Amino acid sequence: MAHPRSLIAPLGRLATSSIAAARSEVPRIAALPYQTIRCATTKAQPKKKKKTRNTFLQYDLKQADQFSLIDAMQYIRAFEVGRNPSSSKYEMHVRLRTLKNGPVVRNRLRLPHPVKTDIRICVIAAPDSKAATEARAAGATLVGEDEIFNQIKEGIVEFDRCICHIDSLQKMNKAGLGRVLGPKGLMPSTKTGTVVTQVGTSVRNMVGGSEYRERLGVVRMAIGQLGFTPDEMQRNIKAFMEALKKDMAQLSDRIGKEIHEVVLSSTNAPGFTLSGEFRGPNSIAPKELSGPL
Repeated sequence: MAHPRSLIAPLGRLATSSIAAARSEVPRIAALPYQTIRCATTKAQPKKKKKTRNTFLQYDLKQADQFSLIDAMQYIRAFEVGRNPSSSKYEMHVRLRTLKNGPVVRNRLRLPHPVKTDIRICVIAAPDSKAATEARAAGATLVGEDEIFNQIKEGIVEFDRCICHIDSLQKMNKAGLGRVLGPKGLMPSTKTGTVVTQVGTSVRNMVGGSEYRERLGVVRMAIGQLGFTPDEMQRNIKAFMEALKKDMAQLSDRIGKEIHEVVLSSTNAPGFTLSGEFRGPNSIAPKELSGPL
């Protein structure tokens, strides 16, 4: 009879062989490769600063159409046909070669033929003083101190220009009128030349006077009414250009300002670059440009 241990060994081999066969039948799954994706990074480049001009851009006038004074007035009047002649004015635009951050030209001029004659002028001076008497004689509409101060504080501003005699300057400053007159551009100050010693002369210069100021390299001013003749316009333009050149000459030598272009327009008409000539070869007679439209 066989020993029991002799039967255990074959059974053990059978069990292990069946397990190995079962394991071999199970399919193996290949491991998928793993890849790390990195985004490429670049160092931020500093932005290049745009080059800015320190002067205003000017155009070459050689390619621009230029007109004589009579021709420009003829075309402008054609644009104003049907308009109210009392509400439209000739306007001058003088473009300058100048620095953007430089000083500006600003002044007041009494033209040979005033554009506006119904200006209302207020004079701050002692009512019984000599300055008040001169102001009334020169055509000022309001003259005084306390009465005017009270009206202004109440918001009643019935004047177009305001000047102050130097003896009344301290009293005017104590009245605190800057809150009302400042935003309107009517507050007298030594900087704007509206604090004066000769009241009569200042009032006469203001009556019929016109103000001009440089903005963005262009000086603008009303130069005439639509009913003005070419001769009257020529005299006004000449006076304005002479005053403007004088103002530019008084600036520092380091601040150069030159006239680049002179344009004539009106309230409702486009601008026409002037050539500097009074009349062209094909211009109409000057008498045809005077009177109503």
